[in-house]
Amino acid sequence: MDTETRQFDVLQELFIEYGTDLPLEVWQQEIGTSTGFTPADYLASRTGKMVQQDMFLEQFKERFLDRVNGEPALPGAEARIREARDRGLAVGLASSSDLDWVSMHLKNLGLFDYFSCIRTSDDVEDVKPDPALYEQTAACLGVRPEECVVFEDSVNGALAAERAGMRCVIVPNKVTETLAFGHHDRRLDSLEDTTLDALLPSL
Repeated sequence: MDTETRQFDVLQELFIEYGTDLPLEVWQQEIGTSTGFTPADYLASRTGKMVQQDMFLEQFKERFLDRVNGEPALPGAEARIREARDRGLAVGLASSSDLDWVSMHLKNLGLFDYFSCIRTSDDVEDVKPDPALYEQTAACLGVRPEECVVFEDSVNGALAAERAGMRCVIVPNKVTETLAFGHHDRRLDSLEDTTLDALLPSL
């Protein structure tokens, strides 16, 4: 799922209601990692007014979940995962979010059981761009880093894949498409644009 764009849309909506905005370049720094950024604190700094953390977070969660509940997976995502499983490939997920967040979305999409291994921020001291999440996921799957192909939508994620010694296919989303990605092996506009049979030989 493109949760980062949905989150940004909701935050921008809330910021506007408080009489200001959330610059995209500020949000982009948080994508795919954890910088300690707190939207409510940043909003307070923009407005000079006190913002109640709990109330702001509750408003955000309610609106965000309203947007994503019932939303399907990104075009091509389930098809590529099914292809991988049909080819006998091990499929894992490495996320800088926590397990509760990740598992909630995967279960809502009906995709949770496709993944043989899931590693999240609960499993490491440092999230992406540190390579630990990808290294742990590869170890859990029983494969070497150089045997892995990573699909990423964030700069921090692509950098983590590079540091882990893995091939990386980037599929930028609406809030990352303007960013300068570092090293990657292939760029796709959508997971619908290819099949694994067409993609893997080129990697």
